[in-house]
Amino acid sequence: MAKYLSGPLVLICGSALVLSTYAAMGQSGKTLTNDDVVEMVKKKLPESVIVTAIKSTPGNYDTSASELIRLNGAGVTESELNAMLAIGHKDGESRPQGATADSSPGAISAKSRMPSVLVTEGKNSLELKLEKTQLAQTKNKPTSMGSLAADSAMTHAMQAGINTASWDAAVHMNSGVGGTGVLEGGSIVSGMLSHRTPTVTYVWGVPGAASGNLVHSSSPIFDVDFSRTPGVDTEDYEPAIVKLTPAQNSCRIVGATQAKADASASAAADWQVYSHYLEERVTAGPEKLSAGRFKIRASQLLPGEYGVVLRPVSKTKKFSGGDVARAQGDGLMFDAIWTFRVADDAQ
Repeated sequence: MAKYLSGPLVLICGSALVLSTYAAMGQSGKTLTNDDVVEMVKKKLPESVIVTAIKSTPGNYDTSASELIRLNGAGVTESELNAMLAIGHKDGESRPQGATADSSPGAISAKSRMPSVLVTEGKNSLELKLEKTQLAQTKNKPTSMGSLAADSAMTHAMQAGINTASWDAAVHMNSGVGGTGVLEGGSIVSGMLSHRTPTVTYVWGVPGAASGNLVHSSSPIFDVDFSRTPGVDTEDYEPAIVKLTPAQNSCRIVGATQAKADASASAAADWQVYSHYLEERVTAGPEKLSAGRFKIRASQLLPGEYGVVLRPVSKTKKFSGGDVARAQGDGLMFDAIWTFRVADDAQ
């Protein structure tokens, strides 16, 4: 008998052990959670094994938009996410638009999935990772993308990132508690805003100096699918391509608009985010294939940083600031971005 198991056999035995362990959890009344799935991913178990474990074991999953983005960032694949969604929403989670309290969880979530973007260059296709833009404030007016990129206080805020828990608390309280990503005068704002609600500039950006998605075509084709995104009307949005502005090697600016300083803490859907939004939109005509499904192509993109975004068809569409801050519902649509970099030698 061989003293040591070979690599593939070890993997098979390990996978079988995982499945038996989770089966035992189900018999004991325990349920799988988001963290259990992340742990399996970290252990580098095969996707098929993780999907089987999710389907065969009772689960209590948080399938809110912010959690799905976190899971995706932790390496959980689309198949694994869809398997979690098929189990059903965690008790107390919001239901997609049109669902009723009497709807079965499986029937609600089996049709739901996160928006996705596939880029095609010649015969090669790649699904881009969904990223969430970060939100920061500055007192400077949004006169140009270059001026925003030169704003050191804003870029430091973007680099710090958003403290989601702080935003959640602010929205729940309908107060003006600032997140860790909001800087004024170079210091973190963490207390209550004053009774005055001054106008500030909200800036959307993506961390990092460059995208990890490099394309070698100046005319890439993107297939965009948000047909099954929960809680939104697909007819309200269409995809667009925007040029990103690198800022001090720390982030890339997507766009900006002015609003009251407490706008992002309001639960009311009264913020016309896009009515006076500053961005460098690339000329590209999206081709609608069906509700929530588009093909979009920009011709002769110059080398640089870009992103595929979802934008309201009507500039007067109103958003809840809380949804934008937490990237849920309509806020998820506006905050979502799929970044890419056009190579210097692009043809």
